[in-house]
Amino acid sequence: MFSGSLVSCRLVPRLLCGLTMVVLAGLVGAGQDRSAPVEERAVKAPLAPQSLLLDVSVTDGLMVAVGERGHVLVSRDGGASWIQAEVPTRTLLTGVFMRDAQLGWAVGHDAVALRTRDGGQTWERVHYEPEREKPLLDVWFADAQRGLAVGAYGELLVTSNGGDSWEPRPVNGGDDFHLNHIVPGGGGTVYLAAEAGRIYRSDDGGSTFAPVSSPYAGSFFGVLPFSDGSVLAYGLRGHAFRSRDRGTTWERIETGSEETLTCGLELGAGRFVLGGMAGTLIWGDASGAVRKQELPSRKAIAALAIANQQLLLFGEGGVQRVDIPR
Repeated sequence: MFSGSLVSCRLVPRLLCGLTMVVLAGLVGAGQDRSAPVEERAVKAPLAPQSLLLDVSVTDGLMVAVGERGHVLVSRDGGASWIQAEVPTRTLLTGVFMRDAQLGWAVGHDAVALRTRDGGQTWERVHYEPEREKPLLDVWFADAQRGLAVGAYGELLVTSNGGDSWEPRPVNGGDDFHLNHIVPGGGGTVYLAAEAGRIYRSDDGGSTFAPVSSPYAGSFFGVLPFSDGSVLAYGLRGHAFRSRDRGTTWERIETGSEETLTCGLELGAGRFVLGGMAGTLIWGDASGAVRKQELPSRKAIAALAIANQQLLLFGEGGVQRVDIPR
């Protein structure tokens, strides 16, 4: 996630980058048990909704969040209450994607990939390669059969059978930059956000990827496609850039923050929000105005969702709610 000239973060999730890794190292360490037997399952914990959560997927009224110790949390009431799922791993889970209200996948450290067919209540392990030491960081499926998982050292795994089997595929001739985030941009376009200023784009639904011009040499932790076809790339030290031509040219967004940005959501009518370390939120509107908000809790934010006209924050300390500015 970090260029080689900086502190190496190659075996931690995309949230825990930079100097913040030092602050949260204890949390990550607690979230991993690399010596655990293969058959161990996530322990049911009453405080799981307050644990470190690194990603969330929302579809058809279902919300599924994943994080440390193999925790998978499911909500059907907009995050008001959570049920912890039955999960066959205790490793750190970093990404989740629900295709619909029943079918979904999650990925994490030890190159683990999980699948659910019952709306996240129970999960089966469909991939596991701890010996490769290539944690998976994100996952996305084009349909019920074709999916991609991305991770450290340029890892890109492909499945064409719903996750029953996975095969590695090189990115751009074998680049080994950490692939932090994968997201569709519409019309068969798929973007990858990577370390060392790399952004990749696929114009064929994820079959092949090529780098686009980059406005920044530091790591990117996400790409946010907008409904008008433009995209926003964000990452290390508060850097954010917007492109209106699918990555050919970029304009910088002055966020007013040096905190690493890890997640983003389009709010409609040209509005957006980015979340990041130290409880940082960046609100943007159609006029181009940007406002920084720093939450008193100072807890790191890893993922965002909207429910009941509020913004849900997932990250250090579990789930928080904040009001969306009008």
